[in-house]
Amino acid sequence: MIRVLLPSAPIDVADELARLEALAVGAVASFTGLVRRDDGVEALTLEHYPGATDTALRTLAEGAAARWSLAAATIVHRVGRMLPGERIVFVATAARHRAAALDACAYLIDRLKTDAPFWKREETAAGARWVEARATDDDAARRWS
Repeated sequence: MIRVLLPSAPIDVADELARLEALAVGAVASFTGLVRRDDGVEALTLEHYPGATDTALRTLAEGAAARWSLAAATIVHRVGRMLPGERIVFVATAARHRAAALDACAYLIDRLKTDAPFWKREETAAGARWVEARATDDDAARRWS
């Protein structure tokens, strides 16, 4: 089961986890990312290309499911304007064993940071700025090659 959502509404982590736990396959691993409050960020706006982003996320999830024999993979990534502390992304995997679930979850969040077509704009008291790609994200994604 692959589940990919791009809502503008808040992410319901409990509901998403319950969907995977109901499979009772053995292990569920998850990651929740929050909008950071650092560097004076007052809000974050995420833009994307519908269709292209959905396809990219589904491709990542399908690749992880095949590589780790997952029973399920879920990616929920918010779009639109968010405030510090709000959930921006939720990734979860379900597998027979914890190692597969944990590795697949780490893979998905690492690859999502580099392979998903999102554009982030931070709002600060000094004005707005686009968030540039980070070398550390590229390094994390490369470890899965």
